[in-house]
Amino acid sequence: MTTEFANTQPAFRSVAPQFTVPDVVAASNYYCDVLGFEHLGYFGSPPVFAMVGRGPVEFYFNQDRDSSGPTRNRSNVGYDAYIHVDSVDQLSIQLRESGAKIIEGPVTRVYLMREVVIEDCHGLRIAFGQDISQG
Repeated sequence: MTTEFANTQPAFRSVAPQFTVPDVVAASNYYCDVLGFEHLGYFGSPPVFAMVGRGPVEFYFNQDRDSSGPTRNRSNVGYDAYIHVDSVDQLSIQLRESGAKIIEGPVTRVYLMREVVIEDCHGLRIAFGQDISQG
């Protein structure tokens, strides 16, 4: 390894959670129609993989038709994804107007985040949080 590469730290730019769902088209449509994401692509015919994005945030969906419901690696008190946002109160209004299933919020947490939590069409829980520590 050369010294040039040994002293360089890789920069992380984004993350794209990948969820296994029973219907990638339904998932993609929900994230676009209800959460304001854009379709980034389908793969397979019929589709077995889908990608959506909103700004730097992307989600990928794998299809498993045999899945009986949401695939979660968490207890009922956690989230499947946490998205940092600005103006969570305005986002909450938009989510309500578009028909999102809001589980909680907006609520101010003791750790100085203002959050709204939704459950998507496959039961995955997504939290949107705004840092309010500076205000």
